[in-house]
Amino acid sequence: MRIILSRKGFDSSAGGFPSPILPDGRLCSLPIPDPASSVSYSSIDHDGIDLGELLVGLTGEASWRSRGAHLDPDLRADALPRRPGWKPLLGQSGSAQGHLRNEGVVPGDLFLFFGSFRSVQTMKDGWRFCPEQTPIQVIWGWLQVSEILKVDELAADAMDWARYHPHFNYAADTTNTLYLARDELRVEGVSTPYPGAGTFRYLHERLQLTVPGSRPQTRWQLPLCLAPAAGHTGLSFHRNPSRWSLEADRCLLDSAFRGQEFVFDATGQKAVLGWVESLLACG
Repeated sequence: MRIILSRKGFDSSAGGFPSPILPDGRLCSLPIPDPASSVSYSSIDHDGIDLGELLVGLTGEASWRSRGAHLDPDLRADALPRRPGWKPLLGQSGSAQGHLRNEGVVPGDLFLFFGSFRSVQTMKDGWRFCPEQTPIQVIWGWLQVSEILKVDELAADAMDWARYHPHFNYAADTTNTLYLARDELRVEGVSTPYPGAGTFRYLHERLQLTVPGSRPQTRWQLPLCLAPAAGHTGLSFHRNPSRWSLEADRCLLDSAFRGQEFVFDATGQKAVLGWVESLLACG
């Protein structure tokens, strides 16, 4: 099974600021803006919160209510009204999809979605980011692949339950690809109690990639089993050993500022699979 650390959600370049960590510790990953999307921020519910109103409260800009949102990956059944047959899905295209193809991503592999987050506090007139808190990168969701489909090869009436998805708005593109989620997550063929896709509701120390107190947020802490070593190919985009430093119980990584998809082949790597299960237990 391959593990894909997949960068998704708002940050300083896509959206302009991090996604919020709410005062009670809930993670609220914001889908990036997409003018072509038929899904507005105010149509998206996140754990009882209208994302349009949340963004208005953070920025003071009323236009966020009607702006289009690139809801991808789409992991929460209750985020929108759904048509029968809906299941969680992810779209990929261009160089990101090319990298996944070159790394051999297939059904059964697992995406772990991470993004930039920062704590917010409530104010009389809305929300604001906590000035004493800096952004951190956090794993906020997952999707295990059941099917990989080329959008350009789908029949015109196929997947009517997914036609809202932004990748159906793209012009013809042979790289435009959809990844559909499994119903049940399996690790090396063994059933688990977890669904095939979902989001982590609350921040947990195991989900935080950024070293506590670190600037920049791309300074990560990971289990030693992910460090470059004989017997595995290592994490794509990070195969230069100079990026890594080993400590007694963890490794530190200067992660790439650019790049969306970082792939690790965990086949037979019991320690890595154990780390994945420890993350899922945070859900």
